[in-house]
Amino acid sequence: MLTSPRLALLASAIAVALLGCCGTATAEPVPKPPVEGCDTGFICVGAGTDGDDGSSSSNNGTGGGSGSRPASNNANQQSCSYNKLVPQPEADSLLWEGYDPAEGGAVYERICIGGPGGMTVGAVWSPGPPGPVAIDPAVLAQQALDKMLLRPPAIGITPKPGGKGVVGMPVYLWTERGPETYGPNTATASAGGVTVTATAKVSRIVWNMGDGKSVTCTTPGIPYRAEYGKQPSPDCGHRYTAPSSTTGTGTYHVSATSTWTIGWQATTGQSGQLFETRQSAVDITVAEVQVLN
Repeated sequence: MLTSPRLALLASAIAVALLGCCGTATAEPVPKPPVEGCDTGFICVGAGTDGDDGSSSSNNGTGGGSGSRPASNNANQQSCSYNKLVPQPEADSLLWEGYDPAEGGAVYERICIGGPGGMTVGAVWSPGPPGPVAIDPAVLAQQALDKMLLRPPAIGITPKPGGKGVVGMPVYLWTERGPETYGPNTATASAGGVTVTATAKVSRIVWNMGDGKSVTCTTPGIPYRAEYGKQPSPDCGHRYTAPSSTTGTGTYHVSATSTWTIGWQATTGQSGQLFETRQSAVDITVAEVQVLN
């Protein structure tokens, strides 16, 4: 329910928008499409959303980073709710959109979430009460995901970039374990009495080793220690069989692509999953052992 001050503010904002973009409003009725969502009707005033969009990425270790966000199936979906304005606007208010209050119909406040605008608030005339529009938990799940900062792997590797490894020696691969680099990372979003909690965690990291081979790890890996000697990594490792001098650059370009799996649960009992990927990379040098006679 809108109070009179709030109604006056909404009417004023919409009047300014109309006069600025459309000139003098006409009192003649104009054809209107049916009320189905925020892409129809009168006007929506953007309110925006808070939080990091989660699409940025950075390097938190030795390598460069980049992020990619698959196109969301819910990117253009909106869920809207309607409330009849009490009291109704004066008969000469622009909120009537040229319709005569004496002939029926009413002006409703419309609140929408989702879509490119985030959250929008506006007013719309309708000949009858608009049908209830259920809040889509999947839209809220995407909003919760947008609040998270999911970074690419903070690459740990032996040999270290700038150092020199040896052909045949074990290469250890790992990433920093943290909410932003490996998970779990949790955020919530709410609307219309529905709350969705989303939790993101890396489900796998694919390491492209630069020699035509790749390693898929389902753990963050174990950092190398000197006491491990020539023992191979127990969960995430590799061995080079040729020196990096055989490549055009003289180094092996190693990239690590993490797949984030985001599980979400709504207070309505609905649940689902979303997926994100992030990538970082480093260059390493591997040489052959020189044998002295």
